[in-house]
Amino acid sequence: MRIVRYEDMRGNVRYGREDPPGVVEEMEGDPFNGLSPTFRTADVLRFLAPVEPVNIFCVGLNYRAHAQEAGLPIPEDPVLFMKPTTAVVGPDQPIRIPACCERGPEVDYEGELAVVIGRKARDVPEDRALDFVLGYTVANDVSARRWQKHNGGQWIRGKSFDTFCPLGPALVTRDEIPDPQTLRIRTALNGELVQDGGTDDMIFPVARLVSFLSRDTTLLPGTVILTGTPPGVGFARTPPVFLKPGDLVSVEIEGIGRLTNRVTGPDGA
Repeated sequence: MRIVRYEDMRGNVRYGREDPPGVVEEMEGDPFNGLSPTFRTADVLRFLAPVEPVNIFCVGLNYRAHAQEAGLPIPEDPVLFMKPTTAVVGPDQPIRIPACCERGPEVDYEGELAVVIGRKARDVPEDRALDFVLGYTVANDVSARRWQKHNGGQWIRGKSFDTFCPLGPALVTRDEIPDPQTLRIRTALNGELVQDGGTDDMIFPVARLVSFLSRDTTLLPGTVILTGTPPGVGFARTPPVFLKPGDLVSVEIEGIGRLTNRVTGPDGA
């Protein structure tokens, strides 16, 4: 199922099923406790992030080619950090470069596959890990590089500003993506392709990540895991490319869709 979350014309936030593309049926309930059809066409005002995360775990350096372009060794275990839920925005909502980035260009894009946990997971073996996945969506792990590297390394600080975690456009359930290691990820900046990779290049596949995280942390329904980015990020390009107000960033993953966000300054312009 392809699930969207939206605000309707009366200001209510609802879930819907998109099928065929562009046609949304209003649904009752939620993806974690069950959705049932209403057989009514949704009156969509705007689409929102397809899930409201309870926690957001992120994985750094999880693509071999990205580690290579960054000049860093392949990690022995997943490199983990977190984003606050206040960083989440949906499709077509702005990425705002905050005033604390006034020293110059530093904000970067990172197109990623996002995993959504569907039921409580604790000490999950790798061969059963995908059973705990509700589905997948597209993410952009927006990163302020100077703040990320500031004072010996502040990953959470540099990746946690408001609007720095776009998610969308839809949540595609696990039955429609039986193997998450066969997906192509592409990121375009102002229409120019800047990232083009595949999830088969992950150092730690989705099942390993879910299992690894659940060893010491209970993964609640609604937990989102950002699984790392392929090569082509802005700081590693020659010359470096950073986001600026007016830019349009689109991340596309086959079978899920395209997540597009406009970049603005701190005042929204």
